[in-house]
Amino acid sequence: MGDVRISGRPTLQRKAAPAVAAACFSEGSNAATVRVEPGEDARALLPQLEQIERIEISFPVWTDGRGYSSARILREAGFEGDIVAVGDIAPDMIGHLQRCGFDAFDANKPIDPETVKATLERWDNVYQATVVDGRQAIWAKRHPA
Repeated sequence: MGDVRISGRPTLQRKAAPAVAAACFSEGSNAATVRVEPGEDARALLPQLEQIERIEISFPVWTDGRGYSSARILREAGFEGDIVAVGDIAPDMIGHLQRCGFDAFDANKPIDPETVKATLERWDNVYQATVVDGRQAIWAKRHPA
């Protein structure tokens, strides 16, 4: 289908190279795109983040949320390349993907761009603070220190 952008971050201008499985990626690899499957520990990529341009995180079923944690770990470690959710992506996931640091998604089934836009604009407030988008959690707004 092709990536649908969900962040305002600048993106890589060239077409993504085929992804190498995270389990096969090593210090000696010249791959620029890595694919993380559910159950794989994204922290294994941290020593090589500077040589990676794009990380695809697999969502084989929309009920498997482990990919959110992988993206957040990578962003909090300073990864500045593209993070793309790939697989069974539902509209309800899009806001959460953005908050965890995803830049784009490549869904198995097409999602209308207007639905993506409406989903991202729906909620002004959030419950969890994150370094990814810098929005303050609603509880902190209610009870400032």
